[in-house]
Amino acid sequence: MPFGYTGQILRIDLSKNKISIDEPLELFYRRYFGGRGFIAYFLLKELEPRVDPLSPMNKLIFACGPVTGAAISGSGRNSVGAKSPLTGAYGESEVGGFWGAELKRAGFDAIIIEDKAKSPVYLWICDGKVEIKDADHLWGMETKEVQNTICDELGEKSLRFAQIGLGGENLVRYASIINDMNHAAGRCGIGAVMGSKNLKAVVVKGKRAIKVANSDRLGQLQRWLIENMEKEVRGLHTYGTGYKMDAGLEIGNIPVHNFRDSEFPNIDAISAQTIKETVRVGMGTCFACPIACKKEVKVEKPWDVDPVYGGPEYETLIALGSNCGIDDLKAICKANELCQKYSLDTISIGVTIGFAMECFEKGLLTERDTGGGPLRFGDSNAMLHMVELIARREGIGDILAEGVRRAAEKISNGAEKLAVHVKGQEVPMHEPRLKKALGLGYAVSPTGPDHINNMHDTGLTSRDLEDLKSFGVLEKVPIEDLGAKKIRMYIYLTNWTSLNNCLVMCVFPPWNNHQKEEIIKATTGWNTTTFELMKVSERAINLARIYNIREGFTEKDDWLPERFFHPKTSGTLSETSVDRKELEAARRTYYGMMGWDEEKGIPTQSKLEELDIAWAADAI
Repeated sequence: MPFGYTGQILRIDLSKNKISIDEPLELFYRRYFGGRGFIAYFLLKELEPRVDPLSPMNKLIFACGPVTGAAISGSGRNSVGAKSPLTGAYGESEVGGFWGAELKRAGFDAIIIEDKAKSPVYLWICDGKVEIKDADHLWGMETKEVQNTICDELGEKSLRFAQIGLGGENLVRYASIINDMNHAAGRCGIGAVMGSKNLKAVVVKGKRAIKVANSDRLGQLQRWLIENMEKEVRGLHTYGTGYKMDAGLEIGNIPVHNFRDSEFPNIDAISAQTIKETVRVGMGTCFACPIACKKEVKVEKPWDVDPVYGGPEYETLIALGSNCGIDDLKAICKANELCQKYSLDTISIGVTIGFAMECFEKGLLTERDTGGGPLRFGDSNAMLHMVELIARREGIGDILAEGVRRAAEKISNGAEKLAVHVKGQEVPMHEPRLKKALGLGYAVSPTGPDHINNMHDTGLTSRDLEDLKSFGVLEKVPIEDLGAKKIRMYIYLTNWTSLNNCLVMCVFPPWNNHQKEEIIKATTGWNTTTFELMKVSERAINLARIYNIREGFTEKDDWLPERFFHPKTSGTLSETSVDRKELEAARRTYYGMMGWDEEKGIPTQSKLEELDIAWAADAI
């Protein structure tokens, strides 16, 4: 077994209380690495086609990667995957903190959870030992209460938690999984899958050292980062995410009023700088990371906000802020706390509430629908009330808990045109009318719109361009371009960034291509190369693509919502929109460059052979 892995994958059948361990060969680890590679492999190999995502037949997979738990910045993440109840497609989310490293130290590279427990349970994993324990008394509790209760029961203080709150229990289709109360695996509704299995929490403790091939080299790289913090990650270290909102608003990248408008005069009121100056009481971090970009906020009036739940990131500040017309920072902090307590994705819930506010504005929803009160843009109390109703599936919250696609179908009367989603998943807080390659990335992503494994046309730095030269991309491409050169750049860049989902690593540490290769070599002892690593990522992307094709998705699902084919109402993008013909042509070019059929986007047999996953062709 190579360094960096434990060599053990834990399987738990909740219906039979059966616990077993797989011990894959090194070949399996080197071909799929971890994270997305593991999840896509097991979902495609082991799930029957067209299963209901909320049925016992779905599988919930927690997966680490080779660098998870190594003493290097960015290694504190794990992936969680299943068939998504939000999209019906391949579902995967990444999350930081300490849980993934602790799972490795407890002896496992991944957990595959099968079937459904007869009544609520939680898993207790400690240094290779696994127990399925009763959780009836925990069902309905908020995340902090669960953590304190279990620590008391087990007589342990230093435990790591992956758990759900009311959102997961009530099968909100965009429920998240919360690590240690302030790190969220937010996207794709994986928390609802956990709730459907009557699984409240996975609690881990491990004391085993994670063996790496060259700890001295990892130490050298970590020292380089610490010595260059001021130069490389000053903004993140000082403020966390969301410290350039004024510039984002100026170029049109800040969603306002359900992605419709562009004017939001009080953007500075909800920025990371204002958070630092007013409500921030600390900065948290993840395993082995000196960047410490996680805000911790405390509010006492008019709402009480506990800093143990962290603080709002950029996506949260915009989704529950300007996208809902809200510039009340304390209200956004409270909404973020509720989402951490209840395990709700802040992106999806913010877009869903913004959608409902626009429906109310247009008369598609009335006070009778909302339970007697208005639901207007800018109303902080209404926004917070909606978060509560959605978590509990009460009143209009029951419809909105289904996500914007299903809610729009229920509301009808033109609501579909207001629903900002791709494949059923709500769009993150970045503007495809401005960033054209990002828009293509939203369209073709297997999970629905993804802003992390994507290309931000306006954000390419000189370092990014220098890294791209090592892939053979030698010239800059204009921001407004969406031709073949831009798509080639997009493919090379996103094939590389998607590698993070297999490793599993954070995107924030400023490792260049060579340094990342060195990290993997020093961790695993493999003689890996950038070429091999690109193919690991491409292999996982193709497996996720094939999974979706098997589930009935076609090229028609690789498309953007109606909103983006129209300009914003004013400001920078008031005369700019996504061009349908340009997007369609770009999609064909992307398919062809990926080695897929140019019209249908189906990976060819020769491409699968080239990636050493010919077995996957049987699923098409």
